[in-house]
Amino acid sequence: MDFRTTSITDLAHAVRSRQTSARELTAQALARIEALNPTYNAFVAVDEERALADAAAIDAAVAGGGDPGPLAGIPLAVKDNHDAIGFRTTHGAAVLADAPIATTDSPFVARLRAAGCVVVGKTNMPEFAWSSNTSNALFGPTANPFNQAHGPGGSSGGAAAALAAGMVPLATGSDGGGSIRIPSACCGLSGMKPSLGRVPGGGPTAPGWLDLSTNGPMARRLADVVVALDVAVGPDPSDLRSLPRPEASWLAALDDPRAPVRVVWAPTLGYASVDTEVLAICVRAVELLSSLGAEIIEVETVFETDPVGDFLTLMGACQLRTMRPFMRHPRWQEIDPVLRAIVDGAQATTAEQLVGVFDRFHAMNLTLIDLFHQARILVTPTASGVAPFIGTGQSTVNGEVTPKWLHFTYPFNMTRSPAATVCAGLTDAGLPVGLQLIGPQHGDLIVLRTAAALEAALNDVWGSALLADVGA
Repeated sequence: MDFRTTSITDLAHAVRSRQTSARELTAQALARIEALNPTYNAFVAVDEERALADAAAIDAAVAGGGDPGPLAGIPLAVKDNHDAIGFRTTHGAAVLADAPIATTDSPFVARLRAAGCVVVGKTNMPEFAWSSNTSNALFGPTANPFNQAHGPGGSSGGAAAALAAGMVPLATGSDGGGSIRIPSACCGLSGMKPSLGRVPGGGPTAPGWLDLSTNGPMARRLADVVVALDVAVGPDPSDLRSLPRPEASWLAALDDPRAPVRVVWAPTLGYASVDTEVLAICVRAVELLSSLGAEIIEVETVFETDPVGDFLTLMGACQLRTMRPFMRHPRWQEIDPVLRAIVDGAQATTAEQLVGVFDRFHAMNLTLIDLFHQARILVTPTASGVAPFIGTGQSTVNGEVTPKWLHFTYPFNMTRSPAATVCAGLTDAGLPVGLQLIGPQHGDLIVLRTAAALEAALNDVWGSALLADVGA
């Protein structure tokens, strides 16, 4: 079975019905990792012995007449900022190279494991998830399976590369400013940032990025993401932000994929510069939404100014809190110098300035409330450019190599909005382009239904071209 083309539902059914075994799926994942990871550097740690033993336990349960869960035998990659039993959690940072071995799973990983997943290893990320450049001094850069001269974006870049290369069918991700949506767009995946609180953080450590970041499963296509979300969503007593499980079924949302009556299309949000080829591909995808029955309302401006300054103020303060204990660590200088500069600058931030940031988040949400009175979905490009050059974090926008190719994702972490990305197509150079769909507060199912309808229409156009050519 090709993890890139066989659904998670079919894989799990094959395990539960004994058409295949969890051990066979796990062995296939481990073989793909062994063959491809030297090229792509998506995984930073693999535990073959533990994974095969866990898979054997699932097979024994099936043989005994039990049901290990809806994700029975699914090989799972865990982002290296989530705890998984038997692995270090390094957050991609040299200062945590000798972190203790985790003896418990994070709540998110625990839910996926309880549903039958087999953890095979940990995936690469930038230090403390701070950027879209999946590279660090501890493990080096990750390459994009569509083009090895490019990276996968970030911060869940190792996860996205592993999925695009077919090493695993499912991975964990987190999104504090676009960290699920950006690498999904860069690697030709469909991705979803759920509303804040849908998938619990929790555990013994307070949230690293306060109200900016949310966890979410990652896969190649939305149907697989939703199967995992159906397991992962719901409250957790250790997460103050967690939401009650909604009454409506996440799985049923995909039984009736459809475009809403009206969609707002904001190609720049009012402040962004977008590469002309990227924009043209997104426009064609928006025209497909129109063909599905949606009235397209194009607007020049959603936000009057780029809110990146407020985003960086809060992100910097959170990173300062997390990283201060390591400032005298022997490997401190190996942390990315831009991140160290952000942390240094955050020491001058006052309490009043931080409160002001949250005031402006509130104002941004009020703007979206007005917008969603016109339409149920807001659509933008996911990024201004294609996947960054490997190890640099810089992309090309209208012929200029620039670090400023990300304008569209972080505002919707600031407003806590549900947001998805689907692959809108490929550039002439064969690099994927994402289209972002944003919904109203807690409107996750609206986003999923719309994204699924568009994904199906785009797949009819692009077909197998959306698969990275990574060999057997």
